[in-house]
Amino acid sequence: MGDARKAALTVLERCRRSGAWSDAVLGNVMDSAGLEERDRALATAICYGTLQNRMLLDHILQAASTAALNKVEPKVLDILRISAYQLLFMEKIPASAAVNEGVKLCRALGFSRAAGYVNAVLRRLSRQHTPPELPKALASRLSIQYSHPKWLVEALLQRLGEEEASCFLALDNQATGIAVQVNTQKTTAEELMDSLRADGLVCARHPVLANCLSVQASGDLKRCAAFQKGWFYVQDAAAFFAVSAAGIQKGQRILDTCAAPGGKTFAAVICAGGDCGITSCDIHPNKLKRIQEGAERLGFGRQIHTFQVDARNNRAEWNGQYDLVITDVPCSGLGVIRKKPDIRYKNPEDFQALPALQLQILRNAAQYVKPGGTLLYSTCTIRTEENEAVVTHFLNESNSFHLERFYDPWEKAYTRGTLQLWPQRHGTDGFFIAKLRKEL
Repeated sequence: MGDARKAALTVLERCRRSGAWSDAVLGNVMDSAGLEERDRALATAICYGTLQNRMLLDHILQAASTAALNKVEPKVLDILRISAYQLLFMEKIPASAAVNEGVKLCRALGFSRAAGYVNAVLRRLSRQHTPPELPKALASRLSIQYSHPKWLVEALLQRLGEEEASCFLALDNQATGIAVQVNTQKTTAEELMDSLRADGLVCARHPVLANCLSVQASGDLKRCAAFQKGWFYVQDAAAFFAVSAAGIQKGQRILDTCAAPGGKTFAAVICAGGDCGITSCDIHPNKLKRIQEGAERLGFGRQIHTFQVDARNNRAEWNGQYDLVITDVPCSGLGVIRKKPDIRYKNPEDFQALPALQLQILRNAAQYVKPGGTLLYSTCTIRTEENEAVVTHFLNESNSFHLERFYDPWEKAYTRGTLQLWPQRHGTDGFFIAKLRKEL
């Protein structure tokens, strides 16, 4: 168990020091530590739980500390946080174990002088029956209660109101099943569910999308027999639906401009019934390799051709050549906080340049669409500045494209050409879709 806590601590440190994403680092750290299944589950729970509740944990820890937390050595503070998370949120871990393991980690990592302080804070916390009072002001209270930055809470309150904003924030901190898409070129939903259950996994059908499943798994899905056979790939319902909304026809020529890690490319093959040709692009060669590996596993190697290219730079030979161009642009990612909890702590100033980048990519992608073809714009964020505003700007300067309505299976009605999906409304990632048609 000590190794699990140390692994969680290592991930938190790397995220803090280098800005690495926790979901990308966690697996590598656990593999390097050689953790068994039980310890992997514990390390994952502690790591994600601490990130999801960091601001609340700091609020509670500060009330139990004689020193200001901003004066505490960062790694010691991380030890306090993971220990406090175990004390306050993990009922199956005895308080004595959470305290003792925190103190042991302190000493093992060379912070023996801080061990007494850590012990005192955690013991005080373990005896605390009434948590410290939260701020009275609504935005400040929700910010600490749900550990989201105040600027984001204020934006959500303005857009959604208190009840729905609170629901959004709460869902960001709750465990969610892993959404997987059935590779209907190889199997059926029923056959895949039987295989997953044979491997001891709990799974259920998505309430709206026929070939999407929700899987409860604490381990690595890559170890499942069905994964090895290429019967499924991991992708949220919102991302798959975005591709299906494009209305793909058999035999179409498709370009995926920002394709990594490949989910929308794979969805396009499935939507086309395997009868299509897809150019799948990314700027990073290592990400293209992942797409190629995924395509081979799923049996899509014949349909998918990868190409290294910067989506901002035009390739004249592609102009007017594609029936469908998928443009899932780089974004702030605020719609996937429940899967990447550390996104909430990113500097909002880093988001300011995104709309200009997104518009640049959209303009370039538009040149590749055939007359009468489709341009699909999507993000995994909820910011209007990166969604509706970008599409509106593009349409205001273009006479060649118009929004085209598509069917929304959640509302059982047609959209006007755009759709914002929300965790609290649709049970998906926060995801924006715009479908545009090029004039003949």
